[in-house]
Amino acid sequence: MLRKFLLTLVAMMSVATLQAAVYTWSRYNLTFEVPDDGFVTYSSNTRFEIQWDDMVMTIHLYNKDKSDDKFLRENLRRKALNYSMYDLKDGKSKVKGFKGLNIMGTMPDGSRAIIADLISKKQDLIVEITVNYLYGNIEVVEDIIKSFAENKKQQPNHEKKRQRVQSKQEAEKQQRENKQPQQPAKPKRDEGPLFNA
Repeated sequence: MLRKFLLTLVAMMSVATLQAAVYTWSRYNLTFEVPDDGFVTYSSNTRFEIQWDDMVMTIHLYNKDKSDDKFLRENLRRKALNYSMYDLKDGKSKVKGFKGLNIMGTMPDGSRAIIADLISKKQDLIVEITVNYLYGNIEVVEDIIKSFAENKKQQPNHEKKRQRVQSKQEAEKQQRENKQPQQPAKPKRDEGPLFNA
């Protein structure tokens, strides 16, 4: 019964992850993919906002204007502090065709936020993505950021996930380790009995 429940749950989760909406800024040949059922709250030539029940995303487009990494890092930190974010952590976003910098932190209400700058390698463009999300949605947020692509096909990036295959020797070693009986911890000599009668 438990096995059937788990299989049903996995099937439902895989169906839920397949539903996505693709958006394109044709002027910049910029395409990205987000979860379906989002509500677009604002859309213009340089700004886009979309929200879901548990997440809000804003995208701003800027000209690069000879901005260096130090300036961009300081700008990300300044924006995070304007949102009163704390527990800040600098990072990098790996997105094909872009150089990515980001800062993550916690918002005053306890939700999480990420501000990412994707610097285009093809044109004079910086894509700034701000996402406010609940803690368990980090994988969804990372998939959204990695989906950004600049191409005339108007297709988002899809990361090819590779599964690591264990070698035969590693599998045999793991089986041997699992077969070894666990030895109970021996009490120290100076310890008395755990229970007194």
